[in-house]
Amino acid sequence: MKIKVSRTAFLGALQKLNSVIGTRTTLQILSHVLIQAAENKIIMVTTDLDIRIKSEIPAEIIETGETTVPAKKLYEIIREMFSDDVYLDSDANHHMSIQGGNSKFKLLGLSTEGFPIPMPSTVIRSFSIVQGEFSRMLNLINYAVKVEEDGNRKALTGILISTSDNSVTCVATDGKRLALCEKGIDNFTGTDGEIVIPLKSALEVKSLISNKSGVLKVEVASNLVNFIFDDATTMTTKVIDEVYPNYRQVIPPSFSKQIKINRGLCSSVLSRVSLVVTEKNNFVKINFLPNKLEMSASSTEIGDSTDYMDIEYDGNELNICINPIFVRDPIQRMDSDNFVVKLNDGYNPIALSDEDGFLYVVMPMRNR
Repeated sequence: MKIKVSRTAFLGALQKLNSVIGTRTTLQILSHVLIQAAENKIIMVTTDLDIRIKSEIPAEIIETGETTVPAKKLYEIIREMFSDDVYLDSDANHHMSIQGGNSKFKLLGLSTEGFPIPMPSTVIRSFSIVQGEFSRMLNLINYAVKVEEDGNRKALTGILISTSDNSVTCVATDGKRLALCEKGIDNFTGTDGEIVIPLKSALEVKSLISNKSGVLKVEVASNLVNFIFDDATTMTTKVIDEVYPNYRQVIPPSFSKQIKINRGLCSSVLSRVSLVVTEKNNFVKINFLPNKLEMSASSTEIGDSTDYMDIEYDGNELNICINPIFVRDPIQRMDSDNFVVKLNDGYNPIALSDEDGFLYVVMPMRNR
């Protein structure tokens, strides 16, 4: 295999591919990148057995072939080279010579026979969405995923991707709070349905998004999901084979009160009041008063705090107690100037929403 390739394009592809390479893998081949020289391009693949990333870039193919070499070391070498183009030459023993400018290296590779092959699958639905919009959806909800698996609730450690009526809904919940975001989609084919992907996979998709205005194609099979980017990069992930809980049932059908809140002011007031919150006293009191939102907190170890902001509210006084983290997480991720608090009383679920498909539901604390 002999290749001439742009160093810039090669380095960019290797940077994406290295994101799934673990530092401690028991299988040596999983620390390698598969490189295949095809007609006018090279195809590169890395995998950790759960996530598979493939990237294609144009190249001058002098001689076709394939090999695998250590991915991180190859990236480090290309990163430090000072040349416009890089020349790759792999021999029958899978040893790769790398030359660029005045620099020459030789990497010891492995046969491609041991590299994991893609899982067989049949696409049952697909759709397209703007990459920036999908990245925003994931950013608005990923903090609500359950961090640790709890018995038979493995589905909560992932993110639900549900499609229906030419829209996609992404959902995350840890059983204490629920975050979802809904957007319209294009080019939908197949049947409506749901699939759950691991949080790690969702974060990987987000990290691969570099062109916010580009198009992301999503292909769903029963056992995996393909995320196809418009820069010839494809990420494939296994799914969590478990039914996701019926998240709709925790959302109240209606709210008697809807209050518009300035996001920046609310975030500042909450941050100041939370300075006295401790692990033992991990809540703040939020009082809705006529034209004023008051927050307070206290702890026996530190002391107490009170702050307020002006709002448009002319209803009766309403008090709730809540973990400040459960409020701070969503409002710090929102990108709108204002959001709406929806509630009925101080004991039933409250919701936060914006005007662009985001909804967050959480239960207030009781007996505080």
